[in-house]
Amino acid sequence: MFHYVYLLESLKFDELYIGYTSDLRKRIDEHNRGLNFSTKPYIPWQLIHYEAYKSEKDARRREKYLKTSQGSRLLKRILKEYFYSKRLNKN
Repeated sequence: MFHYVYLLESLKFDELYIGYTSDLRKRIDEHNRGLNFSTKPYIPWQLIHYEAYKSEKDARRREKYLKTSQGSRLLKRILKEYFYSKRLNKN
């Protein structure tokens, strides 16, 4: 069994969300059905990145780190080409 840290992007707004789950497909569906209070206003969401871990502790530690400013900068560097191409398509 794997534990996932994931990054969602709102398709309507310029919002990102970082979360943790042990059932990735179910959790994304829950976000898009409005079952999560903090993400409901920004529906619909799309998955843009995830990481899988065998250890729940490792996954939770990674989620906590990615939610820091340093972790957020790391994610933006990892996904640099994705965000760059997205910006080009807006113009």
